[in-house]
Amino acid sequence: MNIVVLDGYTLNPGDLSWDGLKMFGELKVYDRTPREKIIERSKDADIILTNKTVLDADILKSLTHLKYIGILATGCDDVDTEFAGQMGIIVSNIPSYGTNSVAQLTFALILELCHRVQRQSDLVMEGKWSKSMDFTYNDFSLIELASKNIGIIGLGDIGRKVSEIAQAFGMRVLASDKFLPENLYPAGVTMTSLNELLSDSDIVTLHCPLTEETSELINIKNLRLMKPTAFLINTSRGQIIVEEDLAQALNEGIIAGAGLDVLSVEPPSADNPLLQAKNCIITPHIGWATHESRSRLMDTAVCNIKAFLAGSPVNVVS
Repeated sequence: MNIVVLDGYTLNPGDLSWDGLKMFGELKVYDRTPREKIIERSKDADIILTNKTVLDADILKSLTHLKYIGILATGCDDVDTEFAGQMGIIVSNIPSYGTNSVAQLTFALILELCHRVQRQSDLVMEGKWSKSMDFTYNDFSLIELASKNIGIIGLGDIGRKVSEIAQAFGMRVLASDKFLPENLYPAGVTMTSLNELLSDSDIVTLHCPLTEETSELINIKNLRLMKPTAFLINTSRGQIIVEEDLAQALNEGIIAGAGLDVLSVEPPSADNPLLQAKNCIITPHIGWATHESRSRLMDTAVCNIKAFLAGSPVNVVS
């Protein structure tokens, strides 16, 4: 059994082990694979593991030995799962491995917007506190979360975890998820329409998958529905936001701030308008990347292959 990992570095930059995969056959791990080398590296593979290396129909039709694709992520938008199914290739993903980590970063971004911890520390290091005439020093209006409205778009595992944390902060939770059956509505959450959520929330946070319906969901029209004091958080997919529109909304004071862990193109080009937008915090797609989260991902990838080889594949998406 030939196993090829096309882009293993982000999952395992050296602090995890690939040994769990070696029990299944000959293993080749590449840190990254450019498109022009995918077929060359994968032509004899029975199993391919990929995170962000795109496996579309043009690539897949050349991989005649391929029987299984393991997506090293929850999102499946980089693999043509429909075409893979037509070829009889099983595709599995890794659900729920990063729920706690992504929810944690969601609140790290929220709290940074509310408290400006890095800015406060920088001011201290610059000597501003030492020169203060008072026991405290602050040049920014700080914000308390208790009693604020948080609007969650998408109530999957991560959205639910964010809801739990928000309630612990004493926040009122609004949510919009048209695909969630009523009997699965979480306790303490007020379900509402997207428009009402946008207009009533002090913080809007995105936890929906990228689909045709959610692509460019957050555009200037919807941003204008938000409060001028509101924050927008995105730890989901960058393409859900029209980035030029968000930059405009920030620069014109249509909303007060944004915290983003994802962008439409990663890494971003130097001319991405959000890199210069007012009150915009951007982290480099790290929500999933805690050691604990990546360890769970690796363990699940191994279990997925074991189940496939046993004839009972799990977490199948095609």
